[in-house]
Amino acid sequence: MAFEEDDTVVLHDKHSEYDGEEGTITQVVETMFGDANYTISFEDGQEQGIPEDSLEAVEE
Repeated sequence: MAFEEDDTVVLHDKHSEYDGEEGTITQVVETMFGDANYTISFEDGQEQGIPEDSLEAVEE
């Protein structure tokens, strides 16, 4: 499932201080391999370069 800007997601990355938190996608960047990396904005910061498999969609 590809995500788009303004989608609300939950980050699953045990190495991130935002692990398990809900945030909003603010930027989608396609890598040279055709994969997408995401920038996620959280209430108190942001995380960049997040791969799609670390994200879970939040039902609106």
